[in-house]
Amino acid sequence: MVKAPRVRCAAVVAPGPLDGLIVADFSRVLAGPLATMTLADLGADVIKVERPETGDDTRHWGPPYVEEGATYYLGLNRGKRSVALDLSEPEGVALARALVARADVLVESFRPGTMTKLGLDPADLRAAHPRLVTCTISAFGTGEAARALPGYDLLLQATGGLMSITGEADGRPLKTGTALVDMLCGLHAANGILAALRARDRDGVGQHVEVSLLDTSLAGLLNLASGYLNAGVVPHRMGNDHPSIVPYGTYEAADGPFALAVGSDGLFGRLCRELGRAELAEDPRFATNTARLEHRAELGEELEAAFGTASAEEWVARLRDAGVPAGRINDVAQAFAFAESLDLAPVDETGGVRTVRSPMHLDRTPVRVERRPPRLDEHGDAIRAWLGEPR
Repeated sequence: MVKAPRVRCAAVVAPGPLDGLIVADFSRVLAGPLATMTLADLGADVIKVERPETGDDTRHWGPPYVEEGATYYLGLNRGKRSVALDLSEPEGVALARALVARADVLVESFRPGTMTKLGLDPADLRAAHPRLVTCTISAFGTGEAARALPGYDLLLQATGGLMSITGEADGRPLKTGTALVDMLCGLHAANGILAALRARDRDGVGQHVEVSLLDTSLAGLLNLASGYLNAGVVPHRMGNDHPSIVPYGTYEAADGPFALAVGSDGLFGRLCRELGRAELAEDPRFATNTARLEHRAELGEELEAAFGTASAEEWVARLRDAGVPAGRINDVAQAFAFAESLDLAPVDETGGVRTVRSPMHLDRTPVRVERRPPRLDEHGDAIRAWLGEPR
């Protein structure tokens, strides 16, 4: 059995950088909740508005389930307070508007036009509250042609190009193992919100932030998008190989594959010396990265013949000692154990719920987790009473 990763609970040594900010979170599923959880980690008071009885969709996305609910939901909603409001009823909308009147940020991920139908149009709310920052997260944007299109991460990986470049060259297109587009979209949304808050600090006025999953998917193509836009090169699936760097991929050792990332000619020379094949670095077919790209197959044969003489663990150790980037292909349990071995303490356990510790490390105003993911309407009575108080 793999040893459970060590847990570090964030110590509150100073107010978070967003301490005092109130976020009205009308989002659900992944991108929006990840954005607002990021703001909560940074100290914001995030109030999660949910449907009565059912709440966020991900409360029911399982298994796995634990006593606290679906683990999918738990991984995206720590640090928040939950209130259930029926937005189909005037009383629920009135409470929502009262919440927005006290908020610094509003985040929503309904289908385009839904907030307007509910009487919560972001533009109208900003007109009434000029300092308010609003954020809309959509699947395909808010243009007329996109408004009726529903979207989940799988569809965006398919329509946004990512599936076309993921998988083996002779295999079918594949999605990534996690909801990558949703995750990136949530991070872009959080960045946009932070930028809007900084601008508000400067000039006193809020603004609207809009992020779509399709825009995010295209941005996630990175260097491959640049190759298409500037050179007209449409990329294709290459398995674990890299279109511009060789050797950079997975290679077979005597007992299975490991990952190797040789990003320069200097590193290639180190690799060849560690293999006992220093002459490969002088071979005209392999001496430069451009040459290695042209002779990818021949170099692969040379490397795998050498790697087949020892185990993946031995090669990783030898190559790391030689300063060549290499690593085992870990499963999730092994990945957490590896992070622990490097003293990263990757798990937070606030309120008895284990979540991945934020990767952000701020030395003066550190990330903090003060609340476990809330149960549906857990804070509803207190929030409704607060909203009924005169300002």
